[in-house]
Amino acid sequence: MRIPRWLQILAAALVLLGAVAVKVAEPEVFLRLQDLVFDTYQDMRPRPYVTPVVDPQDLARPSGVRIVDVDEESLRRIGQWPWPRTYIAQLVDLLDYYGARAIAFDAVFAEPDRTSPLQAAASWVQDPVLDQIRPLLEQLPDHDQVLGHVITGKPVVAGIFAMPDDSGGLPQIKWGLAFGGATVDSAPALHLPRFGSAAVNLAPIEAAAAGNGLFNVVPSTDGIVRQVPMFFALDAARRDDGLPEPVFPSLSAEAMRVAAGASTYIIKLAGASGEVAFGSETGIARVVIGDTEIAVTADGQVRLYDTGPVPERFIPAWRVFAGEIDPWTIANHIVFIGSSAAGLHDLRATPLQSVTAGAEIHAQIAEQILTGEFLHRPDWVRGAEIAYILVLGVLLVAVQPRLGALAGGLAAAGLVAAALGGSWLAFTRSHLLIEPLVPAATLFVLYSVNTLIGYLRTEGERAQVRGAFSRYLAPELVEELARAPEKLELGGITREMTVMFCDIRGFTSISELLDPHELTGLINRFLSPMTELVMDHRGTIDKYMGDCVMAFWNAPLDDPQHAAHACTASLAMAARLDPLNRELAREAAAAGRPHRPLRIGVGLATGACCVGNMGSDRRFNYSVLGDTVNLASRLEGQTKTYGVDIVVNETTRTQAGAVAALELDLIRVKGKEQPVRIFALLGGPERAGEAAVAALVDRHAAMIAAYRGRDWAAGRALADACRTLAATAGFTLDPLYALYEARLEQLAAHPPGPEWDGVHVAEGK
Repeated sequence: MRIPRWLQILAAALVLLGAVAVKVAEPEVFLRLQDLVFDTYQDMRPRPYVTPVVDPQDLARPSGVRIVDVDEESLRRIGQWPWPRTYIAQLVDLLDYYGARAIAFDAVFAEPDRTSPLQAAASWVQDPVLDQIRPLLEQLPDHDQVLGHVITGKPVVAGIFAMPDDSGGLPQIKWGLAFGGATVDSAPALHLPRFGSAAVNLAPIEAAAAGNGLFNVVPSTDGIVRQVPMFFALDAARRDDGLPEPVFPSLSAEAMRVAAGASTYIIKLAGASGEVAFGSETGIARVVIGDTEIAVTADGQVRLYDTGPVPERFIPAWRVFAGEIDPWTIANHIVFIGSSAAGLHDLRATPLQSVTAGAEIHAQIAEQILTGEFLHRPDWVRGAEIAYILVLGVLLVAVQPRLGALAGGLAAAGLVAAALGGSWLAFTRSHLLIEPLVPAATLFVLYSVNTLIGYLRTEGERAQVRGAFSRYLAPELVEELARAPEKLELGGITREMTVMFCDIRGFTSISELLDPHELTGLINRFLSPMTELVMDHRGTIDKYMGDCVMAFWNAPLDDPQHAAHACTASLAMAARLDPLNRELAREAAAAGRPHRPLRIGVGLATGACCVGNMGSDRRFNYSVLGDTVNLASRLEGQTKTYGVDIVVNETTRTQAGAVAALELDLIRVKGKEQPVRIFALLGGPERAGEAAVAALVDRHAAMIAAYRGRDWAAGRALADACRTLAATAGFTLDPLYALYEARLEQLAAHPPGPEWDGVHVAEGK
């Protein structure tokens, strides 16, 4: 089938255009797959957790991050949540005493403490005695005011919760903001995650806190938190006076600012001095807190580089109250106060943890800021991915037709591996997130399209397969392959097979009597009937090697009775020599030359083989390889040693079923360490049931047992009896029993040592 080149180019162009469209549009399903890839990278190579170490000589920066955890044990020991604000005040006092650099609450105190004296009294019943107590309660301090008084002057960051509607308020702004690279119309707030308003802390607490930070996270659509905003925009803070809209920091950002002693955030937008925009204003590029620069996404979020669960990061709250902590785990640390208790519903999922405390997410972001360990995906990466797709896609389209299927497949696989491996290396070496799916899928689709077109071009060559295999297989097997080509598994596969080697005995002496033309004719007259018999019994001709035929069974089509079919074919080949020898004898007599009858030696072995197209990229044949092949060749050589026509291994004998066979020996053939039990194949099922054959088999087995049992005299007597029984059964086995008589005589004269195990070592091939 002739397909024009322009059609192949058009198909490739459509594939590349589709890939570019996916990269530009980034549909939701693609983004989810991309997230899963980057999650897998983190699972394979999590961010290493570095145990914080406080250097008393260097306290310019926080030493690390800890989480004071309101865990299940703390709730059991101290009481259910929410705790009285006096307890919270005591906790702040203790953490400040231990030297915490910043104390950030992953909670909002938006409602009055119900345990405050006046709040508690409001729920009392009317009673004269209680009425006398109520005026005294007004003199007791309110718990919220106690907490506000305690945190005054301390590095406390109050938590704020952003709300989707306008039912909340606005937190106090305790920070300054500077930004560059934008106009009022493109201020930072336009790029940030946006909420309606915020649930803020009670006035005494909010006024006393050193900072206010929103602890919201924005999960992906699958509920997994992969990035955390550094800032938020609130609709309630929109301005109509032409000034930039204020932004509100996250809990982790505000904790870092308070810990660093900074007063102002600096937000660098793409297009600012030193920031590459690749076009117009594309969003936020970096955030600066104190002397620390933070890599963020265009919408001002930090990608979570997850460490996985780290128990060392947590300090149970009850231990702080009990004083059972090492002060250096708090000193100069940023401390987040949160809860891992399931009942408080502050649990999230991250790339490496299905259940994670919200405070742990903020703590990990603060750790990343302190250590500078960020995951980057700058805006130029997508352009680089598109360029990679186009360049390598065009390269593959250009070279694949010239390389052929195998080399083209290797080239495509190499380019796909480069996309996957390059993405992994970028992650491990530079923490750079380069998406590998679209480039890899594009190259795979391009290769598939090119391969399909190549297949259509060569569809007409299918008939050549029929022609080629007709030289090796019977016509009915070739037709079966043509009807079901999937049965022909190209390339090497491993399966159990029976392999045959058949050779003419004394061929050198025969060839001396003939000229080259006559010798060629003789070989053809020998090989033709032998080939027909192999193919008639479902065998496959592998190759001809002079006067030798190599064949195998159970490939390319399944043959559950391959051993039996191989044995039947071998017996038929030996029987076919009689009429051929009579014809050759008549021709020799007519020509006035001596006639030497043809006799064959056949070796059969059954076992695991590798079968398929073997050879080079320029020439190959459907052939078989393996230890079983070597064994069959060695067994063919042993027919001369034992004076029989057909020698088979034990597996062939067992799987062949009811055949007439005698165990020959336990030998170690050349090239093998383990001994092999071999048998002489004398006849098919019709002879196996004869009484004379059964008597021979029994007496022969007794001879072998006497031989291996070191009973030399009995062995010789049994060998002589076997010779007579063999003649009665119609078998000529004089060479075999002469061999054993000589062995037995030699062993009787020179008995072997105790290490002798009855295994004969075959020196020749």
